[in-house]
Amino acid sequence: MPKKLAVAILNWNGKNWLEKFLPSVVSFSQDADIYVIDNLSTDDSVAFVQTHFPAVKIIKNTQNYGFAGGYNEGLKEINNEYYCLLNSDVEVTENWTDPVLELFEKDASIAAIQPKILSFNHKTFFEFAGAGGGLIDNLGYPYCRGRVFDDVEEDLGQYDDETEIFWASGCSFFIRSKDFWEQKGFDERFFAHQEEIDLCWRLINSGRKTFYTGKSKVYHVGGGTLNKQSAQKTYLNIRNNLSMMLKNLPFPKLIWLIFFRLCLDGIAGIYFGLKNGFPHLWAVVRAHFGFYGQLPGTWKLRQNHQKSNFYQSKWLIFRHFLGGKH
Repeated sequence: MPKKLAVAILNWNGKNWLEKFLPSVVSFSQDADIYVIDNLSTDDSVAFVQTHFPAVKIIKNTQNYGFAGGYNEGLKEINNEYYCLLNSDVEVTENWTDPVLELFEKDASIAAIQPKILSFNHKTFFEFAGAGGGLIDNLGYPYCRGRVFDDVEEDLGQYDDETEIFWASGCSFFIRSKDFWEQKGFDERFFAHQEEIDLCWRLINSGRKTFYTGKSKVYHVGGGTLNKQSAQKTYLNIRNNLSMMLKNLPFPKLIWLIFFRLCLDGIAGIYFGLKNGFPHLWAVVRAHFGFYGQLPGTWKLRQNHQKSNFYQSKWLIFRHFLGGKH
């Protein structure tokens, strides 16, 4: 019989990460079934897991589906009540699953949960991807408690609480399997980046909740597949963010906000080009055309109801870059 929780690690040529971090997952996840979902790796990471961690179950995808599609494919073979989607570059801590499972059991309206995410390389600081729980502003820009754009806070216990958030980070993403499949999983067109925000937004529009617990913590390296300076990451983040807003925003807000964001992205493209080089400027242009190409399919995926009170902060980009809000 499966345990209530399945920890699923998506892998693509990640033997080095598995060597470093899988031991902590095995040691501190006795209450869970552990899976490695392999996205058709060409290194010997699967053989490594089979040899050194025979209790870890292997699911082999037939191609590299990316983050979103890779999990959608692999999770079809996992029947546990709860999933934890865990990046391969995450170090977990003792009893890290206990507070999460307690929250799930206590409140049936909670669909997804994120633990506190700290930096593996600077362990007293929050990590970029998730920090103390994900939020969003009125222009659709994601940020976190403990991280605004590229600025991160030191962990001084300010986010040791348990509270409702807007989105949970995909690097350590707990979700009820029932909710995952009722939403038809991740949007595979995203490939990677912001697919977890889109899923949480769809959950909220469906009347479900996403929570954060500071009683559980993990340490994330970050940038294991695409680092923050990658032009491809710029492309995916901008394209996927626009598609996410088109899917999930209430119609009265949709028209002006998408138009305003396209203008802001043009300014951002010039900034990225001056700061990081032409490939980043071109990534913004490609992202817009990628968004236009997906637009008919994205429109068909809109739900019947979108909540109008979706944001937690207003005009964050102006308050950050012009007003010094960090």
